[in-house]
Amino acid sequence: MTNQFKTSIKLIALFVFAVGFFSCSENLVETRQNFDKDWKFQLGDDSLAFQPDYNDQNWRALNLPHDWSIEGEFSKDNPANPEGGALPTGIAWYRKTFKLDSESKAENYYIDFDGVMRNSEVWINGHYLGKRPFGYISFRYDLTPYLNAKGEENVLAVKVDNSAQPASRWYTGSGIYRHVWLVPEQAVHVAHWGTFVTTPEINTESAQVKLDLKVRNTTSSAQPIQVKTTIFDAEGVELVKSTSQIEAIDSISALSQLVEVPNPKLWSVDSPTRYHAITEIYWQDELVDRYETPFGIRSFEFTPDRGFFLNGEHLKIYGVNQHHDLGALGAAVNTRAMERQLEILKEMGCNAIRMAHNPPAPELLDLCDEMGFLVINESFDEWKKTKAKKGYHLYWDEWHGRDLQDMVLRDRNHPSIIAWSIGNEIPEQFDTTGIAITRELAAIVKELDATRPVTSALTENDPEKNNIYKSGALDLLSFNYKHKDYLDFPEKYPGECMLASENMSALSTRGHYDMPSDSVRVWPPAYNQPFDGNDDYTASSYDNAIAYWGATHEDTWAVIKNNEFIPGMFIWSGFDYIGEPLPYPYPARSSYLGIIDLCGFPKDVYYMYQSEWTDKTMLHLFPHWNWEEGQLVDLWAYSNNADELELFVNGVSQGRKSIPKDQFHVMWRVPFSPGRIKAVSYKDGEEVMEKEIHTAGKPSQIELTADRNTISADGSDLSFITVKVLDENGNLVPDADNLINFEVTGNGFNAGVDNGYQASLEPFKANYRKAFNGKCLLIVQATEEVGEIAVSASGEGLGMTNIEIKTTN
Repeated sequence: MTNQFKTSIKLIALFVFAVGFFSCSENLVETRQNFDKDWKFQLGDDSLAFQPDYNDQNWRALNLPHDWSIEGEFSKDNPANPEGGALPTGIAWYRKTFKLDSESKAENYYIDFDGVMRNSEVWINGHYLGKRPFGYISFRYDLTPYLNAKGEENVLAVKVDNSAQPASRWYTGSGIYRHVWLVPEQAVHVAHWGTFVTTPEINTESAQVKLDLKVRNTTSSAQPIQVKTTIFDAEGVELVKSTSQIEAIDSISALSQLVEVPNPKLWSVDSPTRYHAITEIYWQDELVDRYETPFGIRSFEFTPDRGFFLNGEHLKIYGVNQHHDLGALGAAVNTRAMERQLEILKEMGCNAIRMAHNPPAPELLDLCDEMGFLVINESFDEWKKTKAKKGYHLYWDEWHGRDLQDMVLRDRNHPSIIAWSIGNEIPEQFDTTGIAITRELAAIVKELDATRPVTSALTENDPEKNNIYKSGALDLLSFNYKHKDYLDFPEKYPGECMLASENMSALSTRGHYDMPSDSVRVWPPAYNQPFDGNDDYTASSYDNAIAYWGATHEDTWAVIKNNEFIPGMFIWSGFDYIGEPLPYPYPARSSYLGIIDLCGFPKDVYYMYQSEWTDKTMLHLFPHWNWEEGQLVDLWAYSNNADELELFVNGVSQGRKSIPKDQFHVMWRVPFSPGRIKAVSYKDGEEVMEKEIHTAGKPSQIELTADRNTISADGSDLSFITVKVLDENGNLVPDADNLINFEVTGNGFNAGVDNGYQASLEPFKANYRKAFNGKCLLIVQATEEVGEIAVSASGEGLGMTNIEIKTTN
């Protein structure tokens, strides 16, 4: 590692995502096949279930992805503990019977699992293929030697063992929770994760594109082949191509191709332009493989004094940390659910995601590429030293090298990824063993991808005490929390680049407010110490409740905003997530740390970030206006594109205020009187925007609002329906907790319900849900039939409300 590289990490690269999507051409090459449908499932262990002739007729029929834990009941006695979501785990089996296409020319067949949680073992026709303990990693098995003749039945069996608990510090889910693919190949083909593309040079006139390619030859002798790669722009226009003649030796052959892309359009967070590379393999005068890889062209740089640059332009990183669960859907991957989360974050102004604390689903990285999010891709939460009693440390010695290699090989072509994180808050930073392990992990990454920095999220910021730092193997120093200590970074770590990888841990429950709002509650005040919390297991949404290791949003953002050498930050967390319900014990079972609740409903601090991270004119006034007569109420407002704000209570001005420096809200303390409140923002004395809130009456009606009224009839698309309890005048009733009953008929079904309350023990899979602070959520999933989905919601004294969702091809 050169000093120049360590002091200014400048990366210029073109990245592709080699997902193995194949396109047919004259029926000579085959597409990989989605293998999610028509599985059989049985919760519980049976040592004979791997046998092909095992009788599974009474097993449950389902499609993947599947998370059986989310279907269970909450209990403090579940082995995963409330920290793991208080949901059941255990052992289960999946089986699938299938036939190969008798017309196929494929000679080899592979099975790709995007992720199985966890300790998966796989058999084909009774033959054992292997085991992968790590639940977040993608992996492949070769089925070819054990398959029956085309047209005859084959049986794939998968055992999933998530019984050893606690295995994590958050909810993991259980099962084949990501997609599965059957990949038919001819004897010569592009190897698994077999492309890596970089650009040695980029300028306004052209980008030099270098493709490193691996070809697999499964014949018993060397074969002459032709490799042709063509680059297309986003509109499908052919730009350039390269053709190579090679002798493909037995097993794997490597080659490189170099082309010039003219007038490149650079990938950025605001314009995530991508190209496509089509690699074709010709053997014995036939096209035998076509490998398509979307990619983006961009450069980035971390600097010690001025932070982060993307394509030569300074960019502040507005990031959040994200766990992988999807609320009421659990861990089961759904592309639309992930897309919705990113849309909500994008609207807030977020431009970066740290994948906490393990490799994400491939589809999430695709979405980040497509929608313009920077990504810190993280491999491990645990090395050899224990965090969770039954965690990854049990498998470290045997599996860490392969798991890390597979993460980098799978993901190294995404334009969104700007750093590899090899660990999060690793205990080895306090132990000299951390030196050797860090060097080993960094070397593994660098051998596969030398274009991105290697980092690790650290908690010890004294350079003399941190052995991960002392390894000298990190290119980028990431620190969690202790935001005031960042100010000493340039002096403590001269010439180094840094990143604030995890910040805040501020507590909040949507729609709940503890006053006085200018008094910060530290819950708990120290590790395992008692605290005087709320009897209903809530936390305040005024940004005035924090964990003892954390800080308020405003205090931390002021430091990040005002110091250019800090590239940006990653808030803990973007969304609430299942598990880690600190500060409360059971029945709390979900986190309080998100800017957005588990339903996807923004909490109030969301709008603070929107005011700071976007140019879109906004004004947010809170809380609600339903209190006791005469009670002193703290009213806050977030705004932008304004220099003053004014509050009116029942038409009477409470005065204009300017936002103080390094604070990001204004506050009025006024006595409650029923009626209405209004905030008005001004710029140079001219009114910019106003927001009004009315005192709500008794619950009277239900409002249903779908995020999309038309969805795809593909068996997986979703419509998220927000359910509000309103008074007779259409005002949200802010404390409504009415029980809402749902009925879904037609070409869709109820996929889950939630209300965002962290201590609710109602099931996620039910046809009812109590509103929490006036809201709840219904998730509707399409079948594969084109038509309509009829949704009704009813409650005592609320009548019935209907909404219709259309499904189309």
